[in-house]
Amino acid sequence: MKNEEKASISIMKIICVSIILILISGIGVMAVNTNLKDVKIVLQNGYELTVLTGKATISEVLDENNIILNENQKTIPDDSEQVNSGTIIKIVDKSYNEIQIAKVSEEGAETTLNELLNSYAPITEKIVTEQVEIPYETITKNASGTGADTTNKVLQQGKNGLKEVTYKIKYQNEIEIEKIQLSEKIIKEPVNRIVQVNKVTTSRSGANSRTTPSTTVSSNAVGQIYKITAYCPCAKCCGKTSGRTAMGTQATAGRTVAASSKFAFGTKLNINGHTYTVEDRGGAIKGNKIDIFVNSHAEALAWGVRYLPVSVAQ
Repeated sequence: MKNEEKASISIMKIICVSIILILISGIGVMAVNTNLKDVKIVLQNGYELTVLTGKATISEVLDENNIILNENQKTIPDDSEQVNSGTIIKIVDKSYNEIQIAKVSEEGAETTLNELLNSYAPITEKIVTEQVEIPYETITKNASGTGADTTNKVLQQGKNGLKEVTYKIKYQNEIEIEKIQLSEKIIKEPVNRIVQVNKVTTSRSGANSRTTPSTTVSSNAVGQIYKITAYCPCAKCCGKTSGRTAMGTQATAGRTVAASSKFAFGTKLNINGHTYTVEDRGGAIKGNKIDIFVNSHAEALAWGVRYLPVSVAQ
């Protein structure tokens, strides 16, 4: 009987120890399972791989699964980011930009998918060659030294020249976003227009007769002599083509002039008998210099440089 009791006690001890070991191993398995995370890896070729991992960062998950990125690849999110259960790791080319739809911008307006796609549209380049006219210049020849009265006379007709300009133009969504001049070749030189300017004559009554205001000084003009040049709304003259003045108005021929800060915006100036308004500024407009706005670059070149009396209109 004693032997049977001892055997029974031994069996009970073995059973108890086994139960304890099973419980301990179960607790260990549960502990391990609680640290594992379900992570999906999407390779660049589109293949998807779902793994269980206990690693903390994306780079560690990739190392664990023997996935090595080449120098042209990256991960989204970044490989230094922490992983959580349900994390999706995308392996993409470094030039790839992930498009996310912003629900509400800072101004509170919705951003549409089309707007986002347009901002990521590919940029194309084209080499374009254009033929551009070169406006001729007008040169005035003073005839005041002659013995007899003379009238304006064209000694030589002007002819526009022609040049061939090559540009590199970038387009996005078929809209020009950049234009760079690569080369310029003169095909035909312009021929200057030469005009003999009449001198001021005096009538029998002693009053000065009319003269051409654009080329000679008006008889009733008063004021200080200024250097008067002309400009138009082209990029050459203004660096832009909007036609907006520094005052914020739309430049208008016959009204708008650019002057130094000596004259406040809105000041009316009498220039050789014609009233203009100061609406613009310019980096080269300093001291006794004024720029008159005209409609075209050809007109600006034809104007040239003139010295005319200027006074503040009353």
